Amino acid sequence: MDFDAFVRDIRENRWNVFGAEVYEHGRLVHDFGDTRGAHEIYSVTKSVLSVAMGIAKDRGLIGFERPVAEYIPPEYLARMSPRQKETWGKITLSRLMTMSVAGLPFRAEGSDWLAFSLAVPIPRPEEKVFHYSNISAYIAGVALTEAVGKDAGRLIEEEILDPLGIDDYTLSGSPEGYFYGASGMKMSVHSLSTIGLMLLDGGRYRGKQIVSQEYIRTAASALQMNREGGYGYFFWKYRDGFSMHGKFKQRCYMLPKRGLVITYLSDMDDPSPALQESMEKHLLDG
Repeated sequence: MDFDAFVRDIRENRWNVFGAEVYEHGRLVHDFGDTRGAHEIYSVTKSVLSVAMGIAKDRGLIGFERPVAEYIPPEYLARMSPRQKETWGKITLSRLMTMSVAGLPFRAEGSDWLAFSLAVPIPRPEEKVFHYSNISAYIAGVALTEAVGKDAGRLIEEEILDPLGIDDYTLSGSPEGYFYGASGMKMSVHSLSTIGLMLLDGGRYRGKQIVSQEYIRTAASALQMNREGGYGYFFWKYRDGFSMHGKFKQRCYMLPKRGLVITYLSDMDDPSPALQESMEKHLLDG
């Protein structure tokens, strides 16, 4: 591993990387830049939501193979057409969490995101194909709130962030007041690494089981195939491990066989894979 070469690439290419950390077998071995300041993590929020979903599942409070219609707030359910009820009665929560509902727009619009999302026509609700949409995570977060009787953001604070000692975060919600499970969180490189360390250790952190090892094993596996190698419950499959992704190159990679957690937060609206390729070349030896 040549961390200095990775940092040199960041500087020479003027990549807008805020900071980076590398942990090996639970020990911080390399760091660069701002690792303590909070930054946008975008779709990494989905992975944090997944952990909260897993906690609820472990406690028998939510069923991933249950229809989404069972977790729609009553006032919305009452306004839905028979066609809408039939559609969301055929789509399970696991379908949302594996991004396998075709036809959803990328994001919700208007002043009531839930009404917008539930009204989207889905011609073939039984069709299971990879289709990435923020709406999938948003509705999953609503379902979690309804299932546990507590705001999903509050659950994340109480059951994940507080036990991990993370206090440098912000959360965001939808116009109608639900936690926006698809994006909108901020936290530091160090805090995201802490979540990565907990996940790498099978959901355990400093002797406390945050979420079950069984859930992490399933959530981090390739449940829905795609051209990137597979997708689990709001986690991406990566090599022999898995990862959390944000759209402007926010990353946390967890590689169990090597005991590695690699985290970096960036703000790079650039489709080039150069930053990831540099990480792989210098930190993973190609």
